[in-house]
Amino acid sequence: MSAYVQSIDLVFPRPAPPAPGEISEIAPGVLWLRLALPFPLDHVNIYLVDDGDGWAVVDTGVADLRTRTVWEEVVARSLGGRPITKLIVTHFHPDHAGLAGWMTARFGVAMWMPQVDYFLAQTLLHSPDALGITAHRDFYLSHGLTPEVADALLGRGHDYLRMTSGLPATYHRLIDGETLRIGDRDFEILTGGGHAPEQAMLLCRADNLFLAADQVLARISPNIGVWGWEPLANPLGAYLASLADLRRRVADDVLVLAAHNLPFYGLHRRIRELEAHHEARCGEIEAAVARGPLTVAEIVPVLFRRPMDAHQTGFAFAETVAHVRLLARRGRLLARAPEGGIIRWVLAEP
Repeated sequence: MSAYVQSIDLVFPRPAPPAPGEISEIAPGVLWLRLALPFPLDHVNIYLVDDGDGWAVVDTGVADLRTRTVWEEVVARSLGGRPITKLIVTHFHPDHAGLAGWMTARFGVAMWMPQVDYFLAQTLLHSPDALGITAHRDFYLSHGLTPEVADALLGRGHDYLRMTSGLPATYHRLIDGETLRIGDRDFEILTGGGHAPEQAMLLCRADNLFLAADQVLARISPNIGVWGWEPLANPLGAYLASLADLRRRVADDVLVLAAHNLPFYGLHRRIRELEAHHEARCGEIEAAVARGPLTVAEIVPVLFRRPMDAHQTGFAFAETVAHVRLLARRGRLLARAPEGGIIRWVLAEP
């Protein structure tokens, strides 16, 4: 679940997005396409960058008939007769990688993607157990979810398969610090953890353009979650380290072309807001646990106070685990030995 985070004084060059399936120019030689999504975060922003003889596409949308139809119409009618020349996939989530297999085959283009996310996607696509059908049930139960809720979340595992068309068998690796040439522009590749293991971002210093993927969004925080395939991970620590790295490496006056919400100016201010948001959530958890030992399942409603469906519950649970894990790494929380297999968290003694 992506959490709303109050944003102050960001500058939005466009007050409204293009209609779903429509294209507009957001910067010279950069087109903005918005695609609909079949879940609560109802859109993803796709950017097409002038690549000389054609257009380099950044991300794909999910693999459904509606999105395929939009791509067919865009290529036929909206690109001035110029083809897609490159496909750049920022990370493994289905709204970004879902149509990668179909698009590379349909339009005859190569794909660029970070290595860790490429192989994680391949694992999820080809190993049903990695999707949590069996192996993750104990992970959910150990953190206090009921068998009924755990089973409901496990039943969502194959949603990933339903929203993806596979990946091409070969790809070009996006490596942090290297340069990707698109048309007459050089884009520095940056990668960061947290939301995905190795999410890629593209920075054109000459034109002050920063394609931020999901790492820095204007109105929400990306979901930062611990999942059953890596139950001891510390993604929130990785995410906060990535934000600090972006503050050092990327100028404040770039145009941030993010994958959700609106493009904006004010990168450093937004980074500070996101950092403050996650620190405040950690404080809420510490205050709750100070009143007595709690499971992760009991902490979830401390952070998420509105009714949630199974999709939202899964993301809320994963995000709560991530905050608890960061506090444990900082020495602020301790796991009390499982009673009946259930872990409860307590404040560490000062």
